[in-house]
Amino acid sequence: MNEPAVTSSQPLLKVRDVSKTFILGKSVIRQMLGRSPDSLRAVHHVDLDIYPGECLGLVGESGCGKTTLGRCILRLYEPDAGQVFFDGQEILNMSTAEMNNMRRKMQIVFQDPYSSLNPRIKIGEMLKEACLVHGIVKQSEVKQQVEDLLTMVGLSADISERFPHELSGGQRQRVGLARALAVNPSFIVADEPISALDVSIQAQVINLLVDLQEKLHLTMLFITHDLRLVRYVSHRVAVMYLGSIVELAPVDDLFSNPLHPYSRALLAAAPLMNPRRRSRVAAIKGEPPNPINIPSGKCPFLARCELARDRCSVEEPQLVEVEPGHFVSCFAVKG
Repeated sequence: MNEPAVTSSQPLLKVRDVSKTFILGKSVIRQMLGRSPDSLRAVHHVDLDIYPGECLGLVGESGCGKTTLGRCILRLYEPDAGQVFFDGQEILNMSTAEMNNMRRKMQIVFQDPYSSLNPRIKIGEMLKEACLVHGIVKQSEVKQQVEDLLTMVGLSADISERFPHELSGGQRQRVGLARALAVNPSFIVADEPISALDVSIQAQVINLLVDLQEKLHLTMLFITHDLRLVRYVSHRVAVMYLGSIVELAPVDDLFSNPLHPYSRALLAAAPLMNPRRRSRVAAIKGEPPNPINIPSGKCPFLARCELARDRCSVEEPQLVEVEPGHFVSCFAVKG
């Protein structure tokens, strides 16, 4: 699935300068001491384009802001700044009613297939609700629609009479996918959809997701920290570090020629499947900076970078195109 499925020169989704900061520590004691609350910079001035029919992989270590970015795009979190355009419409300025209509086109598959499902409602009722609220089918047709959705994701019709706790993890994640597909969306955020599943069924869910993406011509933002998985699923890959996109490239280009020092270290740290081969590349030195009150005006990878120079400590690098379709945020990389 590495051949680009892009059929339009215009992106379906455009993210422009999106930022999100969470305010922490609003305690009474801090207020009495006159201390201002801390802030956690989760997403920092992100720009992204995702084209119709494309799967864009978003990778990075835990806590880098991948999930927050996905939720900001869908307005599950309200960004502090920036713009999000979907099919030419700016969604951050939409009213509640307008956004409810837009959600029919934009859906999410959550990471945890158990907590994302209501434990008190049967599977069939969940899917019926999604179909009826958005007017997908008539009341007389909804039962057949539910059966079709379950069949589409590889489940039998009798699953509709069960509660979430009666299903396995893989079955629950398939239900989550069916719920997202119930409204015929054109864009899906898949937020680490297999990380909570057993290894034995991860491949089944991923293959199902890939097949449906191609069959239904879905556009997808695929969030993961598994590099092998993103190479299999995605057309292009964005690498995220401390809330910023540090590299963006076609999947084959990124894996054959990573340019940002963090991308290189990330790929070198991936485990090898051949037991006779051992990686001699050292792990990334140091620890990620504390995302609370990150100093502004400098490269976020500065403390861990072997290519750091004086400019990096006084100026924050921007994402620039150094090769056709290959964008990097690093002063040491020249096009």
